[in-house]
Amino acid sequence: MSDHPYRSLPDTAYWRRAVAGQGPAIDPLAGGFLTLSQDDKVATAGSCFAQNIARYLRRSGFNFLVSETAHPIIPAEAAERHGYGLYSARYGNIYSARQLLQLFDRAYGAFAPAEDIWPAAGGEGRVVDPFRPTIEPQGYASEAELRADRAHHFARVREMFETLDVFVFTLGLTESWESAIDGAVFPVCPGVSGGVFDPARHAFRNFRVGDVAADLAVFIGRLRAVNPVARIILTVSPVPLVATASGHHVLAATTYSKSVLRAAAQEVVEDHDGVFYFPAYEIIMGAPAAARYFAPDMRNVTEEGVAQVMSVFLRHAASIDLPAPLDTPVAEPADAALAAAREWVEVMCDEALLDSDEA
Repeated sequence: MSDHPYRSLPDTAYWRRAVAGQGPAIDPLAGGFLTLSQDDKVATAGSCFAQNIARYLRRSGFNFLVSETAHPIIPAEAAERHGYGLYSARYGNIYSARQLLQLFDRAYGAFAPAEDIWPAAGGEGRVVDPFRPTIEPQGYASEAELRADRAHHFARVREMFETLDVFVFTLGLTESWESAIDGAVFPVCPGVSGGVFDPARHAFRNFRVGDVAADLAVFIGRLRAVNPVARIILTVSPVPLVATASGHHVLAATTYSKSVLRAAAQEVVEDHDGVFYFPAYEIIMGAPAAARYFAPDMRNVTEEGVAQVMSVFLRHAASIDLPAPLDTPVAEPADAALAAAREWVEVMCDEALLDSDEA
């Protein structure tokens, strides 16, 4: 038999050797990854699944960068309810690449959306920030209070971008609602968490691969203009859409959305040095997992799934092996520890309100 390029490939290149029979605790990362030290300042942003990354970085002793903190007298649970510590700054969930790019531009004064204050859902004169509508659960007491807090927030965002060593961004959605006036992208449809929906002012947008890749490329350029040594990790959230405005079945719409994000991430990694892709999506959604890592609603990821994602991440990035229930049988859990692993962790997720009795 003649020689050919496939003969010299590693086992990770072959389905039979790398996937078949491996079970749910699969490690699909190959081809090199960044090295993370415990001194590296790691910042996170993205969809609600990204909140788990911050939690595990803290637990594992890494330098999770938090530039925007609550006042020391505020209890930890209250601070978390108000969006402190979920990410590196208090921007809430950032679902799309366009939303991330616009955050950067707003923080540096390059973009000032026309629609920048919404009335709170509860009324009574309170207002919310359209770009982080759930940060203050009851809204702000006044426009002046909101603007003062936003100015502080932008200063902390700039500090984060300029001082981080590694930026982890989890792509979540392609479906967005934007202003028909200036294209400002909101994290959730107006009218869900404040504001008033107006079809003349608000337009549905379903980003394509070219849109996502272009937005990420521009963001990388702007980030490195203020922080030339920044390294970037891209991931794709495995959490399906809670609802779709595309007109398609939510399963088909989810498949489209995740496919676009995965393809765009790959293009950006191939086109930019110092940008890496981590296969969190593949670990949870791949055939070996067989939906094991999802809660009964088939949407929320269990603690066992998060542990598997983070064990692979820390093994490759920092040569750390996490103790995790990776090889437990699929049968009903026999003890409290495994039962806990099958639970899912509550995270702050704006889009969940689309299918809520409160929406």
